[in-house]
Amino acid sequence: MNRKDLIDRLQELYKDEDSRVTVNPHAGQKVAIVYPNTYFVGMSNLGLHIIYEEINLRNDSVCERIFLPEKKELEAYDKTKTPLMSVETQRPMHQFDVVAFDVTFEMDYFHIPLMLRHGRVPIMGKDRTEFDPIVIAGGPCATFNPEPFADFIDAFIIGEGEGIVSRVLDIIRDGKMEGLDRHAILRQLANVSGVYVPSLYVPIYSEDGGFKGYDIADGAPKTIKRHFEMLTSGGETVVATNYTEFGAMYIIEVARGCGRHCRFCMAGYCFRVPRVRPLEILKEGVDRAEKLGKKVGLMGAAISDYPEVDELVNYIRSKDMRYSCASLRADSLTQAVVDGLADSGQKTITIAPETGSERLRRVINKGISEEHLKNAATLSAKSGIQHMRLYIMIGLPTETDEDIEAIVGLAERTQAHMAEVGCKGRLTLSINPFIPKPFTPFQWMAMDNQKTVEKRLQYIKKALQKNRRIEVLVESPKEAYIQGVLARGDRRLGAVLAACAADRGSKSFKAEMKAAGLDMDELNYRERSFDEFLPWSHLDMGMDEGYLEMELKRSVDEAYTPPCVQGCKRCGVCK
Repeated sequence: MNRKDLIDRLQELYKDEDSRVTVNPHAGQKVAIVYPNTYFVGMSNLGLHIIYEEINLRNDSVCERIFLPEKKELEAYDKTKTPLMSVETQRPMHQFDVVAFDVTFEMDYFHIPLMLRHGRVPIMGKDRTEFDPIVIAGGPCATFNPEPFADFIDAFIIGEGEGIVSRVLDIIRDGKMEGLDRHAILRQLANVSGVYVPSLYVPIYSEDGGFKGYDIADGAPKTIKRHFEMLTSGGETVVATNYTEFGAMYIIEVARGCGRHCRFCMAGYCFRVPRVRPLEILKEGVDRAEKLGKKVGLMGAAISDYPEVDELVNYIRSKDMRYSCASLRADSLTQAVVDGLADSGQKTITIAPETGSERLRRVINKGISEEHLKNAATLSAKSGIQHMRLYIMIGLPTETDEDIEAIVGLAERTQAHMAEVGCKGRLTLSINPFIPKPFTPFQWMAMDNQKTVEKRLQYIKKALQKNRRIEVLVESPKEAYIQGVLARGDRRLGAVLAACAADRGSKSFKAEMKAAGLDMDELNYRERSFDEFLPWSHLDMGMDEGYLEMELKRSVDEAYTPPCVQGCKRCGVCK
């Protein structure tokens, strides 16, 4: 591939899109929203759509998109010395005023320095000059622990990007018009609630390498409060394309946040308050999907928890449209939802009990019983859906061999019940190693040993291999081990990630960690103390001090925490 081929490829992608966004390439402030993965992956991310539209609605700004090229294309960029370019106008990354990363998954951290290098933007923020873009970042990973990639970013948006991204762009625009330098502009950004400027927070380490906190610049806030918005308008696909994972789907965000208090779930703690969109706004989104001839993808932490879920799915069905759901809970599943999924051609119902034993479900506050799973199978049988998938985690705190045996027993009993009620298909267990996440009650806990996890996975697979109606799929424990380091790591990981970008990506992570004198086992397998200053302790998700500690203690007692209700003051977010 030559340079023209690379440009033609981007033009082809843009030409094949159906967009409601007007892009004005002549607008003064030029912003690139960068997804650190391929177009195929990134265009399925609803957050990117929402921010892309918001910026392009501004009269003074244009927002274009940049994605990680596929492997062979990236080699061609290297060979032809072509910088990464935008989809819309093929503008090189380094020619934008603002470069904004949307960071959703830990394994994409490896792509951030890689894309900056290929975009001809200095990888390290400290090396940028007045001629370089200001690099910002947002998304879930930027919210719960931005430190592993903080060296690459000038300013983070902590929380949700709607609304605050325009305030950030106003400050950058006005600062440049006033002739302010980068440092002065970043100083102004640091005073915006919800914005974190990492260069003003220098990490402090003890002689033995322990993280001790931050040396905070004068005038910078000691804590950075998360920004969030109430859902007063729609959140949905704004650019339809077939070149993506959900190409046939028009995604509509039904709700944001979750009030179920599952103790392992970062989204449940970092995106409170639980909020739902009004039914009428969702119906308008369905109408737009109908005009495009698209299937509706309902997105949210638990679609079946939406108060008017039956009315919503019946509205979709009344238009002879198809839909799918991002997630369902067995204890709130309705026949109307399942019937609609069956009519939409869905062959599998997916539920996440997370564990095999009732005891461990109490520990994590899942609130789902085996009877709920049986009821889900019964509803599926009535609608004609023949297959079922269960999401399971292993390596959870307090897990024992008996809990692993309980996974096998649950699978066998669930499959037997499926056969009994007329589901003649397959039960799939999708098993993932547990990764402790910041801002959850389990943030202090040690991750289970990789060898133990592998041994237990083998036990489950062997125990179920004779049952042809049960399939076991597992996520790589090796990748989970890396994710664990990235999820709770500190700023020293920046140099490691930069070195990986110049080498073999994640494949060289272990070697680069060793070269940097960082112990992966220490980071993953060490239990933290309550009085320890964590790399994310200067961020404020709105919860009362001591709330997460209390929830961890309740998990040990297997105590149930009921869901959020309106007016609830338990965690402190809704004060």
